Amino acid sequence: MVMNDRVVIIPTYNEKENIENILRHVFTLTPAFDALVIEDNSPDGTAQIVKRLQTEFPQLHMIERKGKLGLGTAYIAGFKWALEHGYNYIFEMDADFSHNPDDLVKLYNACASGEGDMAIGSRYVTGVNVVNWPMGRVLMSYFASKYVRMITGMKVHDATAGFVCYTRKVLEEINLDKIRFKGYAFQIEMKFTTWILGFKLKEVPIIFTDRTLGTSKMSGGIFNEAFWGVITMKLRSIGKRKKRIN
Repeated sequence: MVMNDRVVIIPTYNEKENIENILRHVFTLTPAFDALVIEDNSPDGTAQIVKRLQTEFPQLHMIERKGKLGLGTAYIAGFKWALEHGYNYIFEMDADFSHNPDDLVKLYNACASGEGDMAIGSRYVTGVNVVNWPMGRVLMSYFASKYVRMITGMKVHDATAGFVCYTRKVLEEINLDKIRFKGYAFQIEMKFTTWILGFKLKEVPIIFTDRTLGTSKMSGGIFNEAFWGVITMKLRSIGKRKKRIN
């Protein structure tokens, strides 16, 4: 049963240090948000924590998967579930507090007001708003988004951002089964596909704070996928961008 029209999708793998605190924070917000955890068989007991919280919070849902199947597939599973259950605003958010749950309200307002069909929690739209990352990682992330902007022509400052609100109409129009990337390049592909379909992308400034508990899931292969994937993505899309009258 849908309690409201907003749901936050949170993929988890070994997030026992964070998952309870992040969910409790989300459930204090106004307006109210439901949550869907996509749990990839964490050996640390993350799923058991979520199940315990479900007895307290009827707005908390979980999909358990058999193992680590990739960030992109986790979100695709969540998107399909959210559409089937009637939600109009569907959010992506990390479990580790690198995204401030309070900013969910800003993303929601950007879409609910009609400013954007997709709202992006952007680290770079007003400069560089990243806390606790090594300088090398900041530079890599910042220039990755510059590279995406240059290759694709998409006017987004933070193409790799994983803190996003989608309106229902965006996810209904995207063929989710044809999204190719599974890692962090998935974030680029979803934004680019939304832009190609002619929807409005609105960047909302946030402060990104690196996790203090748990282990990062980043790897070098993520950047290789993004570097080459952006080129092939652009080539496949030539001449396909829609003009939409809003």
